[in-house]
Amino acid sequence: MQLRNTPVDEIEFLGHQVYVKRDDLLDVAFTGNKARKFYHFLQQDLSQVDILVGHGSVQANSLYSLSVLAQLKQCQLYYYVDHLPQYLIDNPQGNYRAALAQGAYIIVVDSLELSVIEHIQQQVLPRLAEQGQRAVFIPEGGRCQYAEMGLKILADEIKAWAAAKSYADIRVVLPAGTGTTALFLQKHLPFEVQACACVGGDGYLKQQFLALCVDESLHPTIMKADKKYHFGKLYLPFYHIWAQLKQTTNIEFDLLYDPLAWLCLQREFTIANENTAAGLENSDNRPILYIHQGGLQGNETMLPRYFRKLSFVK
Repeated sequence: MQLRNTPVDEIEFLGHQVYVKRDDLLDVAFTGNKARKFYHFLQQDLSQVDILVGHGSVQANSLYSLSVLAQLKQCQLYYYVDHLPQYLIDNPQGNYRAALAQGAYIIVVDSLELSVIEHIQQQVLPRLAEQGQRAVFIPEGGRCQYAEMGLKILADEIKAWAAAKSYADIRVVLPAGTGTTALFLQKHLPFEVQACACVGGDGYLKQQFLALCVDESLHPTIMKADKKYHFGKLYLPFYHIWAQLKQTTNIEFDLLYDPLAWLCLQREFTIANENTAAGLENSDNRPILYIHQGGLQGNETMLPRYFRKLSFVK
């Protein structure tokens, strides 16, 4: 299982050179940031563990990765969600279908009083302990201190790459959900890490950083988007920049997270090109290393949604 030392591609975007760290090429079950976040658990002896407990979206990449982890470690996955559409139950697809095939139990938390994580902490884990079941709880998307081990390895790879290229300074750019990858990269890199908030906005992302590290000097820089985007909602600019990148670079990106980061870079590069045309200097010429975190399994369900939306627009 290849879980480190991914290649770096060089692409051109709006006349600007961008390096792409191809973590999407890691083992298919643990592609991208999930391979890094779950590295700790992959290295651990979990022979005394009966159940892995996780939670999040029913189409989250982490659901599938956790289901594979449970299979590898010969334990069961209980994965809790706040809703499960009937259409998906009748027509399993994407990460949901793949996780079911791995034997995952996907459980809907139907509670007006408790959030999913509160339900797990207050009811599920105590009940499993009472039953003599040995459980390990992995928070949504792998947002926990355990993720640091694998992300330090990624940081070391980035430092080695920059040294090989003789770059004294670079910018590391990536989209963020819980911000776990960005935070631990910033903690272990001498370079600035810039992340755009794909879930819940800048305030939410800041809260996630603080939950993992109270020292704000170790927090990544939050990139500013041109407007507020709602996670999981379809935006035609997202699809168009995704399709443009796929056509011009032959790299397929994720449709949920990557487009927002590339839109942020597009706006930056457009301004830089205008400055150059006007004879003005640009203040930031550091090489950019974009972290491609994988997550391509989700495109199986996102693409049909976009095709339906595009047909309405036409």
